[in-house]
Amino acid sequence: MTDFWSKYGAKLIQAIIIHFQYVFVSVAIGSVIAIVLGVFLTRVPKLSKFVMPIIGVFQTIPGIVFIGILFIYLGMEPITVIIALSIYAIFPVLKNTYAGILDVDDFYIEAARGCGMSDWGILFRVELPMAVHSIIGGIRMSTVYTVSWAVLAAMIGQGGLGDFIYTGIDSNVQLYIVIGAVPAAIMAILLGFLIDKIQYYASPKYMRRRG
Repeated sequence: MTDFWSKYGAKLIQAIIIHFQYVFVSVAIGSVIAIVLGVFLTRVPKLSKFVMPIIGVFQTIPGIVFIGILFIYLGMEPITVIIALSIYAIFPVLKNTYAGILDVDDFYIEAARGCGMSDWGILFRVELPMAVHSIIGGIRMSTVYTVSWAVLAAMIGQGGLGDFIYTGIDSNVQLYIVIGAVPAAIMAILLGFLIDKIQYYASPKYMRRRG
């Protein structure tokens, strides 16, 4: 065990930090874009019939192809990875935001309007709070996916746990693959668990219980 840490410890910790940074930044950017776009599309449902399928197409493009295309234009830079991961992170959050807002019962919206709330007031005090459980569920899904997609950063020399995995594949050394894959799996599980807790404490049932 001592030999393992002396040989791989520093590099592994650095790879975990870089991997987490890619996930955190990409999911944050993707979530903000997705929530704003999701709110907008609920206001123009006719447009959503075209926008949602188009954005969904990006989910079907293999990550290797997508990062490869961005690499041609942006080069071997962290921004290449962040843009690619952010775009991939959008769809789960967008889908859940859109569905969560549309699922809000019209009764609550009409009641809020009857109390004199503006459209913005209804959005921030009724629709988004009632859709928050669905939105956070989308963020959870996006986060778990992004942990696995971030492995592709190593393809263009931008570090992360993918360095170990691709080195293991190239050299046919299973130990390297395990060193990269196990922390990535643990990261996905821990982040998923953390977001589950946030989702629980942000749920309307928990908020009513506290009230």
